[in-house]
Amino acid sequence: MDDELKLKTGTTILGIVCKDGIVMAGDRRGSVGTLIYNKNTLKVYPLNDYLVLSGCGSATEIQKVAKLLTAEMKLKELKSRTKPSVRQAAGLLSNIQVQGSAFILAGLDANKSFSLYDILGGYVEEVKEYTASVGSGMPYALGYLERSWKPNMSVEDGVEIAKEALKASTSRDMGSGNGIDIFTITKSGIKKVVSQEIQPNYKEE
Repeated sequence: MDDELKLKTGTTILGIVCKDGIVMAGDRRGSVGTLIYNKNTLKVYPLNDYLVLSGCGSATEIQKVAKLLTAEMKLKELKSRTKPSVRQAAGLLSNIQVQGSAFILAGLDANKSFSLYDILGGYVEEVKEYTASVGSGMPYALGYLERSWKPNMSVEDGVEIAKEALKASTSRDMGSGNGIDIFTITKSGIKKVVSQEIQPNYKEE
């Protein structure tokens, strides 16, 4: 990273492959160094009606990449007269130059199949089980996912696991917290299923 001040997200983002869809989730804390800059940073969001993106690293860079990828996808669709596949979208994303960000991309293809990808720099990998990318909360979330994920688990179960993985991360990682957002991608489309704010409570001892 260069020396200019950049808004960074010390993030927890994750994706889970289920038998009937994909679960995408993230926390809400935006930070600059040790400063909590924003308590309501959306880190998981639909790009269109069949793709969901999440990112960790520079929040400014992630926003720019999301806009650029959306535009490139629309241009490709106009040229080919067909929607690019999720794999093609992941390939396009990997070709967008970034300095310090990583992404998770999931989506639903025209044949109603769904897929999940990790994108780090120019590297693309299809995820068959789960991922927590390289955010600061990754070790906490990944440990929980590794213990809890099972083959052929349902999206409903995936949502509950995503909740607990995020709670594990936000309890221990200084860069993650303030709230959680969870999306599902199924044959029925994209749906935001969880939106929660974490509120501190003070009580007499």
